[in-house]
Amino acid sequence: MPPVVTVVNEAFPGKDFSGASLPGLSKRRLAVAFVVAALSDVLAVLATLAPPVEWTLDLVTALVLFMLLGRRWLLLPALILEAIPGLWVFPFWMLVVGAVAVTGQIKPKIK
Repeated sequence: MPPVVTVVNEAFPGKDFSGASLPGLSKRRLAVAFVVAALSDVLAVLATLAPPVEWTLDLVTALVLFMLLGRRWLLLPALILEAIPGLWVFPFWMLVVGAVAVTGQIKPKIK
């Protein structure tokens, strides 16, 4: 019998958000977000020789992911990292969507 994985979201203590059933995120939205992120990462490799096209692609990707995933601050560092020349080799958009899918939201701990 496979182990049961439970995702805990600090915004909703005591509730079980297993899998992709995080608050406000349906499986369909996550799937579309993964497709958008994958397409953006592939197209970014092709647009490497035309930086303005790559920047436009990254801005459009960030806006679409904001619409799909909601206001997740994790998207902002990915947009900044995508703008740095030479870092296109890392699939930042896929990593960000994966992090949002697994954790729900990354928040700094405030004491």
